[in-house]
Amino acid sequence: MQKNARLLTSPHPIHALFFDLDGTLRHDHPSSHETFFDFAIQLGAPDTPHTRIPALRWAHAYWADRENITQDVTQYGRLTPEFWHNYAYRYLLAYGCPEEHAQTLAPAVHTRLTEEHHPTNRLAHDAHETLTALRACGYTLGLITNRSRPCLEELETLGIAHYFDLILTAGEVNAYKPEPAIFEHALARTGIQPQHALYIGDNYYADVIGAERAGMIPVLLDPDHVFPEADCLVVNSLTEVYNLIEHPRSICHDPNYR
Repeated sequence: MQKNARLLTSPHPIHALFFDLDGTLRHDHPSSHETFFDFAIQLGAPDTPHTRIPALRWAHAYWADRENITQDVTQYGRLTPEFWHNYAYRYLLAYGCPEEHAQTLAPAVHTRLTEEHHPTNRLAHDAHETLTALRACGYTLGLITNRSRPCLEELETLGIAHYFDLILTAGEVNAYKPEPAIFEHALARTGIQPQHALYIGDNYYADVIGAERAGMIPVLLDPDHVFPEADCLVVNSLTEVYNLIEHPRSICHDPNYR
């Protein structure tokens, strides 16, 4: 309950909500993470109820660490098979796989992902409902993504481009979450002060830390409880984001809210 109290007692009214894209408004189905785990298990990796969360946390941290990614690209090449073998190896280690076993499994898991994982691009089931309701309430809405290339065409295909007053990719401003600069660019372009803005995303390391650095109020979308100790506002669905600011009592009275 305390995570919700900060917003409810904030002296600053909310004027704008900015959203992450991948893992928040849209998802690969099936997800690359779940497919990775399934293939790893089929190839002999150990699996327990406690192994997936540490691995997911590692993956979230990896993709939020621009310096680490740059080092790997320098060493292995940009998204080459060698890059992905190293990524799969480290992912398997985080998954609890012994080192020698991880070295053997990594190329095999990558090969299966390349050959067999062909996900569909799916909009979050409550995205339209939530974005429509927020627009009707008069909020400024923005999209801030760590993608390097423009994504307007994809957003139009998903049917959500028209909701946003701002669509900002990291490549456009050469600043990547959790760097505060990308958030600051978005705030400057919309004329919103950071204390009047929420940022909603699924990656604690990129989205929460970055938004906080820029002075915004972060909201972590975490339905799988990957970050149970998160020191910020946490929701289990996009619908709860709307309830958080328009009907806060519905969140406070929900026994499943954490």
